[in-house]
Amino acid sequence: MGIFTIAPQHLRFAVKLACAIVLALFVGFHFELETPRWAVLTAAIVAAGPAFAAGGEPWSGAIRYRGMLRICGTFIGCIAALTIIIVMIRAPLLMILVCCLWAGFCTWISSLVRVENSYAWGLAGYTALIIIITIQSAPLLTPQFAVERCSEIVIGIVCAIVADLLFSPRSIKQEIDRELDALLVDQYALMQLCIRHGDSIAVDNAWSALVRRTQALDGMRSNLNMESSRWAKANRRLKALNTLSLTLITQACETYLIQNTRPELITDAWREMFNAPAQTAQDVHKQLKRMRRILSWTGEHDTPVTLYSWVGAATRYQLLKRGVVGNAKISTREEEILQGEVVVKAESAERHHAMINFWRTTLSCMLGTLFWLWTGWTSGSGAMVMIAVVTSLAMRLPNPRMVAIDFLYGTVAALPIGAFFFLVVIPSTQQSMLLLCLSLAVLAFFIGIEVQKRRLGSLGALASTINIIVLDNPMTFHFSQFLDSALGQLVGCFVALMVILLVRDNSQSRTGRVLLNQFVSAAVSSLTTNTARRKENHLPALYQQLFLLLNKFPGDLAKFRLALTLIIAHQRLRDAPVPVNDDLSLFHRQMRRTADKLISASSDDRRRRYFNRLLEELDVYQEKLRIWEAPPQVTEPVERLAGMLRKYQRALTESQ
Repeated sequence: MGIFTIAPQHLRFAVKLACAIVLALFVGFHFELETPRWAVLTAAIVAAGPAFAAGGEPWSGAIRYRGMLRICGTFIGCIAALTIIIVMIRAPLLMILVCCLWAGFCTWISSLVRVENSYAWGLAGYTALIIIITIQSAPLLTPQFAVERCSEIVIGIVCAIVADLLFSPRSIKQEIDRELDALLVDQYALMQLCIRHGDSIAVDNAWSALVRRTQALDGMRSNLNMESSRWAKANRRLKALNTLSLTLITQACETYLIQNTRPELITDAWREMFNAPAQTAQDVHKQLKRMRRILSWTGEHDTPVTLYSWVGAATRYQLLKRGVVGNAKISTREEEILQGEVVVKAESAERHHAMINFWRTTLSCMLGTLFWLWTGWTSGSGAMVMIAVVTSLAMRLPNPRMVAIDFLYGTVAALPIGAFFFLVVIPSTQQSMLLLCLSLAVLAFFIGIEVQKRRLGSLGALASTINIIVLDNPMTFHFSQFLDSALGQLVGCFVALMVILLVRDNSQSRTGRVLLNQFVSAAVSSLTTNTARRKENHLPALYQQLFLLLNKFPGDLAKFRLALTLIIAHQRLRDAPVPVNDDLSLFHRQMRRTADKLISASSDDRRRRYFNRLLEELDVYQEKLRIWEAPPQVTEPVERLAGMLRKYQRALTESQ
């Protein structure tokens, strides 16, 4: 497709990127910075990175948030570099190797924290390495260099943010409003499917799509929160709406599952009620009004618990949705909903994956160090920097290999583009600031369009080209230096790709097993008589883990069904009226300890031993429930959980 067939917002972002780069260039030379290149490079990466991730113009606040992460990462990296230099200034080789370990440590941390915050830690890792490599010839100038680097990066970030504000950033609020309505309609459609008890594949597709959309809505909430502080009330409501959407999915799927054994629970009257079509959120609102009238006549005890809970959650969803759309003051009823439960954060299941990322980054940086010292190549330091940059930023993403290939393609493309600018454009325009700015603006404009298309190598080409062309003060033109710098980037990306390919990531099966065992632990942990523990809401954390399972094992319906069944068991046991006495309370704690040991078990033998112990304890627990005359609302879910764990014992305990 030609450039003129692209949507207007694509052209607008290309102009925005060009403006950010030109503004950073002008400010850098105006204030006579020693290396304005860093300000220009920072502006380009901060502006183009979110556009590449979004596949179009980023939402308002995304560039600003990325800029803040870059500032945090730069300052952490500078402090780490200064500390390493002060402690190890007398042992240069050891100092560089320790810095390689620091880069690996930051990659390890970035693999465990939230995805949106991982950029700061990856940046902190390679920033320290850049500083330590650069000051090898004059270590006493480290503080001055660190301050200059921070100043240049802050200038670049400010320029990117100013350009974003000048060209009307897109607000995500209207998109959220539309998605809230569409999500409610599709929740109703899922409940219709489950009550009809039709094709299981259709139900699987419907609930997995709703899980992904609910996760995407939570990402939109994060963008809205970054956009402006005036959306604080909407942000609180959207957090609760995320939980309510997941609750609706869970109740609908449980309605489907209980019909496998007890189809008589769903009466013909309820089947007829859910036969009514609903095309809009207003149609769903009318249906919910009818259902609430029926429930006021029949009462909770004569209604299946899943339907009663679904109607209540959908009603709360509607109330909070109206508050988000109008961004009105939070009412007393809304405040009760928002403060009703304490949301528990998910514990990372990717610790083994994080350790592999640590070794990938550390080993690649150490190989770069040995290559640099062995060859004595002047641009070996540049190769080391590219190794650190690629491995630090690639590891957290779902496909590190493709990220490394993207950087490699970018550095290859930067060689002819950079040569054209270095040999023709910049020498002809260095006497005119206006012409220099225009030439870089044209480059940024066309690459900005390609970045939004997620063209392979486009983002890497933009960063690599700016890095190798002469944008220092004063400008010097030595072709051998340019060629060395360009080849250094190329070699660095190649070494990083080789390390990623050779150090295989074998953590997928282990991560999947840990995730499933976390679902088991959550179901067991819901058996408690502690009031505070019963108020803890694990549902967002469980679905976050389920979403990770969807990404790790796309198309594996058996794992998804098992995970969803365990989530349903957790929700049902959490609400079950467990008898309150010391005997059961002590046994609850014992089962939780066994479940924790199951998750942390390091071998199949230990895992099987703890799993068998957990099954034995569940059998004893069922006997205790019979002794204490627990109601069927408790005994039946516990019996289903024990049966399910026996059925899937092999999948939950053995390495695959």
